[in-house]
Amino acid sequence: MNEDLDRLRSGCERALTLHGIRSADSFLSEMAAGPADVYGEGGAVEELETEVGELLQKPAVVFMPSGTMAQQIALRVHADRRNLRTFGCHPTSHLELHEDNAYQRLHDLFAVPVGNSRTLLSRADLAEVHEPLSSVLFELPQREIGGQLPAWSDLEEQIAYARGRDAAVHVDGARLWECTPYYAKELHEIAALFDTVYVSFYKGLGALSGCCLAGEEDVIQEARLWRHRHGGTLWSLWPLAASALGAMRKRLPLMPTYYEHAVAIAAALHDVPGVEIVPDPPQTPAMHLHLRTTKDRLEEAVRVVAEKESIWTWSWSFEADTPSIRVVELAVGDATLDFTPAEVAGIVARFVTT
Repeated sequence: MNEDLDRLRSGCERALTLHGIRSADSFLSEMAAGPADVYGEGGAVEELETEVGELLQKPAVVFMPSGTMAQQIALRVHADRRNLRTFGCHPTSHLELHEDNAYQRLHDLFAVPVGNSRTLLSRADLAEVHEPLSSVLFELPQREIGGQLPAWSDLEEQIAYARGRDAAVHVDGARLWECTPYYAKELHEIAALFDTVYVSFYKGLGALSGCCLAGEEDVIQEARLWRHRHGGTLWSLWPLAASALGAMRKRLPLMPTYYEHAVAIAAALHDVPGVEIVPDPPQTPAMHLHLRTTKDRLEEAVRVVAEKESIWTWSWSFEADTPSIRVVELAVGDATLDFTPAEVAGIVARFVTT
């Protein structure tokens, strides 16, 4: 975001997406009170690990400062135990797109792309992999394709197939919290499918940075060693853990409300020409909007709405397959609940060229 747009954003009174324009004070006010940890032991960190373990019903949990760290560690542990350096993942996995090949540079691992970048991973895609894998990384939901989720039966079939090939199954559950309304299942029922589970606290939940990795006792004990090797066992991790506890307790119960609002917004957007919703209807409290416009026109519309109505919309967009379409992500959270579906449709209508 350029400096001009950054200035406009900070001056807006309302925000359309997620939990709005956050100040340091707002993060501090949500932190759970309690004692500090020492090098990740005790205090808020232990309290958070215990609470996440109860939610996911996994035997052991470790807190880490970043998902990039946690997922590389999970895959490394699975690879070492099987003496295999390859793992399978969808082409749009965070590890492939946003981590500068860290899994290869730091851990000598090799990713085998599974499936098509535009569609959900499938059991047929897994069958096309003709080499042994130490693990298969699943992502729920698949954020880069609009937050799509496979049908529950399809997911069970994929996991059974991977296990049948002696691969561990790991889930990138950065937004796992958002999956429960669509599946109509508890978090522990989803987590039970996987050997290791990564969950984030800053994305859908709106906490500061930080995440947890959950799994069997021996796996997580090994992950704690790797956390130290990565430099992630800081002298004091409690601010991140206390923020996560506060955000989780506040917003996890609201996931069904966010989801219902997202579905209602999508329905209202059907009346706006030049807008395509992916997926339609949304399967989580987030969706991608494919807008008939150009990058320059979109940025100008962002500027106008911010200046004239003091509403912040989108800091970024990305290109689609055709130059006349720009894609934005509409993630529904506290801030979005302040807008009716009709209001959201009216705002989005200003961003398309008809």
